[in-house]
Amino acid sequence: MASQGATQVFALLTSVVIARLLSPRQVGLAAEAVVFGSLALVIADFGVASVMVQRPSLSETDKSTAFWASMVMGAGLTAVGVGLSWPIASLYGQPRVQSLFAVLSVAFLLTAPGIVQGALLTRELKFRQLELRNIVATGAACATAIVVAALGFGPWAIVAQALAVAGVSTVLLWRSSSWRPRLVFSWESLRGMAGFAGHTFGSKSLSWANLNVDNLLVGRFLGAGPLGAYSLACSLALSALNRLAVPVTQVFFPAFSRMQDPERIAGAWLRALRMVALIVIPATLGFVVIARELVVVVFGRKWLPAVPVLQLLAPIGMMQAVNALNGGILQATGRARTLFRSTVLVSGVSVAAFAAGLPWGIKGVALAYLLASAVVQPWFLGITARAIGLSLRDCGDSISGLLQAGAGMVLLMLAGRELLLVANIPAGPRLVVLIVLGAVTYIALVAWRAPEVRQELMTEIERRRTAGSGSGSAPGPSEAPA
Repeated sequence: MASQGATQVFALLTSVVIARLLSPRQVGLAAEAVVFGSLALVIADFGVASVMVQRPSLSETDKSTAFWASMVMGAGLTAVGVGLSWPIASLYGQPRVQSLFAVLSVAFLLTAPGIVQGALLTRELKFRQLELRNIVATGAACATAIVVAALGFGPWAIVAQALAVAGVSTVLLWRSSSWRPRLVFSWESLRGMAGFAGHTFGSKSLSWANLNVDNLLVGRFLGAGPLGAYSLACSLALSALNRLAVPVTQVFFPAFSRMQDPERIAGAWLRALRMVALIVIPATLGFVVIARELVVVVFGRKWLPAVPVLQLLAPIGMMQAVNALNGGILQATGRARTLFRSTVLVSGVSVAAFAAGLPWGIKGVALAYLLASAVVQPWFLGITARAIGLSLRDCGDSISGLLQAGAGMVLLMLAGRELLLVANIPAGPRLVVLIVLGAVTYIALVAWRAPEVRQELMTEIERRRTAGSGSGSAPGPSEAPA
């Protein structure tokens, strides 16, 4: 949580500076390159990291084989990326994208050497090292982006940011992990990882499509300017997913893998679900009310086309954040094939929705995406629940009080906004008042409609206080899932 708070501050500061220094078209050009560049983590990993976390035991041969396979994949993908930079630029009809994407392809090579080290640290639940690395890498990358933007290099600021975070992350992973690869490679070991890794890789690739094909289609058919506005709205709407739900998943996947007992996993999952929902519900639904004030005050009036898109995408961010733990549950219980099949359906429906909404511009794409998500995301949650002996109703009951609190917060904020508009309160003060009103309302409604969450928080605080006043020793691995 401390890590995500720090990186969120870095990311917000960078977004504001870049939005002020760059035009929507310049941001859109960078986004067209980053759409494919974001495949670096997915493809360079090709599923071996998940295998290494999930497996009960690993040999030195397994580790070294995974490392050298990742290196070959990273080098090959860098070469392929450079070669494809011309066709991709032609696809968008933007010659400037060629050089942006060619340079960004180096991210594959920068990411590959740290994949195994990161997986081993995750396997050992060494999240302090992982998150300190995340803070430093994000800070360095954000500083790089701001400097490059201030020097007038336009979209290169975003490319430089992506390369900086990949390079610094890998260096810090090597400093944090004592393991070093040996000159060993085993085809038998690689084949042993292939089944689980293949389904995991397929699921990650499809998840990438679910999150990025809309940017590809918007850039290709609507242009760089609309893509700039759309990508800003996506970044804000999915901030809770990227800054909270994804890191929580990284923590719980190895913990779930250690448990193995479906009943124990079910209890831990419902608690984690409530923890994620407690934060993402107000963080995402609040955007529906304050979108205009937020964009005008923080980013400037030139970004106003992003406002209706943000309002439509915000509920999707909430649904995806609630579902973020699904992959960890299915992988930890050995159901990688179920995860792959579910992701095929979710991604297929989402991509079809993106295409269907294109004739109505970026608002049409966002609306179609929202309607599709309202159908497939609850279905995906139900599939995961049944895998560990729960039902969709169990999941709904666990967060129903939080959803009621979020709905009440939105209604009161909407009423408050209307009163502030009637009183001609400027956008800046209006934004502050609405945020404070939403926070106070949500906390009060959670205490009323979700008392079990308050009780869990109080119990956890007391448990930690008691543990801290006892022997003073850190919790052991067996305590980590609690």
